[in-house]
Amino acid sequence: MGTVAVIDHPLVQHKLTLMRRKDTSTNDFRRLLNEISTLMAYDVLRDTPMHEITIDTPLETTTASVIDGKKLVFAAVLRAGTGIADGMLTVVPGARVGHIGLYRDPKTMVVVEYYFKMPSDLDERDVVIVDPLLATGFSAVAAIDRIKEYSPRSIKFVCLVACPEGIDVLHEAHPEVPIYTAGIDRELDDNGFIRPGLGDVGDRVFGTA
Repeated sequence: MGTVAVIDHPLVQHKLTLMRRKDTSTNDFRRLLNEISTLMAYDVLRDTPMHEITIDTPLETTTASVIDGKKLVFAAVLRAGTGIADGMLTVVPGARVGHIGLYRDPKTMVVVEYYFKMPSDLDERDVVIVDPLLATGFSAVAAIDRIKEYSPRSIKFVCLVACPEGIDVLHEAHPEVPIYTAGIDRELDDNGFIRPGLGDVGDRVFGTA
């Protein structure tokens, strides 16, 4: 079975609680999404490869470690995945951004792709797929399937909230892909929504509820 890392830092958990509240405004929800994504980036990118460069400090020349942000790709699942990508770009502004447009047919639960655009040379890059919710797991699996067609160096999946059903589906299809999340909720209901969950994150981010 694959790994699941629950990011339980108090600041992350505090902001997740504020996002869960149904009376949180669109403006506050959007701001909190940016903030929690920035905080989560520290754990998600903990093992990012580094290399040494030579720099001049005010006192002398020395060597120091840096990451190559251009080798990192945030692949945002549309719509709401863009909010997580924006937050993570705050700390890795040199990263590239790709987009995967997916929607789940409400009757059949089948995932339909309507858009796919990624940076070039994906085989030389590390990809972090970002989507606020891991519910049925079908969209996550579809996104990973598509990314794997380009043989990236590595793939991670990041979400705010997951549920046991979605985790099982993702790990059955892609056991080597680690999941990073701020919370694992109780269950998936008959309509494919996570309980207690966050509601429809896309609607809450863009004010379309």
